[in-house]
Amino acid sequence: MFSKPNPNTPAPTRTEPPASPGHGAVHQAPSAQKLTSLIASDLTLDGSITGGGELQVDGAIKGDVRVERVTIGESGHIEGGVYAEMVEVRGKVTGSITAKHVRLHGASHVDGDISHEQLAMETGAFFQGRSLRLQRPAAPATVVPPRAVPTAVADAEPIQKTGAAA
Repeated sequence: MFSKPNPNTPAPTRTEPPASPGHGAVHQAPSAQKLTSLIASDLTLDGSITGGGELQVDGAIKGDVRVERVTIGESGHIEGGVYAEMVEVRGKVTGSITAKHVRLHGASHVDGDISHEQLAMETGAFFQGRSLRLQRPAAPATVVPPRAVPTAVADAEPIQKTGAAA
């Protein structure tokens, strides 16, 4: 999926087609594109990572990871909590995983609890811990007010008995 570029190969250049006059070409800003950050296999990071994008971990992280999507490669190792929308594990996680979607590939090794909405495990995946299903928040319950006493009855004066019986 990811490989180091060959230093003898020239970097590819990106060319964009010229805008046609009168057709109002729309260009997407580079900041609007979601890029994947990479922790390479020769890197060890001691500390937590927080962000809104995607992360590919081929190295080691000692700390919590909070991103939108994280993929732990076969040589990747996270020692800490992983919190994301989507987590794919091919390497090793020692700690809890909390995500909507979790996928454990055949070579994965997870030692910790997994809190999820959806969990998929391939044959050969190692998982030691608890599988805890996240519950989607229920729709807010409508509160029914107590029955109101009609004003005509509430405002009436109490009946008083008199000495005469009918």
